[in-house]
Formats: sequence, C-alpha cells, structure tokens
Amino acid sequence: MNDKPERHLITASAIIPARRERVYSIIANYKDGHPRIVPKQFSDMVVEQGGVGAGTVIRFQMSVFGKKQTFRAAITEPEPGRVLVETDLDSNGAVTTFTIDPGTAPADSRVTISTVLPVRGGVLGLVEKKLSTLLLRPMYLQELANLARVATGPFAA
Repeated sequence: MNDKPERHLITASAIIPARRERVYSIIANYKDGHPRIVPKQFSDMVVEQGGVGAGTVIRFQMSVFGKKQTFRAAITEPEPGRVLVETDLDSNGAVTTFTIDPGTAPADSRVTISTVLPVRGGVLGLVEKKLSTLLLRPMYLQELANLARVATGPFAA
C-alpha cells in the first residue's frame, strides 16, 4: 500500500462573454464581486484582511456532503490581471487558481478554475480523487455560469 501523498487536479473552463479586465476585477474583488459568483454551497464569506487581490485573506463556509466546513484562504496574484490564487491556510493546503485568458472573440475571456488537492496514495486516494472531482467540478461549472451572468450584467467593477 502506498501512503505517499499525491496531488489531484480538478479543473473547469468556460468562455465568458466579457473583457478580461472586467472578469478579473469581479473575481479579485472579495468584498463585492467574488461573493456574487460563488455557488450555493459556499456561504458566510468574510474578508479578514484586504479585500481586493493580493494580500486578501478570506474565511468562508462550504457545504461538503451535507456538512458545513470552515475554510480560510490567502490570495496572491502571480500574474496580476491574469492569474489569481487562493491558498488554503488551515486544513489541507489546497490551492485554487483562477486563470483568465483571451477568448475566441476580442471581447471574450476564457476562464479556468483549477484546484490542486493533496490526496492519499493507494485505494483511499482513488476514492478521494473521485469524490473530490464529483463534488468540486459541478461547483466550478456553476461558478463560471454565475460569473458569466454577473460579468454581462449591471455590476460596476
């Protein structure tokens, strides 16, 4: 049996019919923008520090298989305007990255949400990978749909 920790990637992408600057400003704004795009499984988002982009620290709850869990994350911007990263501070070291690239048309953006999770090796790791993908990927697809709705709506970014 292999107990060595592994990494598991979960990802979802969509074309958002809005310019990259607008899309990024919604994602990076944890006071007014980001709370409007998270799916219903996320709740009680609190900005502990900062509020927009790098240096922001957030706390939120997430319903996972019927149980609410609290998470804290620090926000960095390895490529401001293109890449924003949320790094889990408390539990498992998960890293979620939002990447905004040019879309197929000049006014479109291709947004990718990806999370790297540590998982166990062996059979337990296979179960963790399957369950985390079944849980998170639909949430990311909903978040992308919400982002498209907010980015094309009257939100003042």
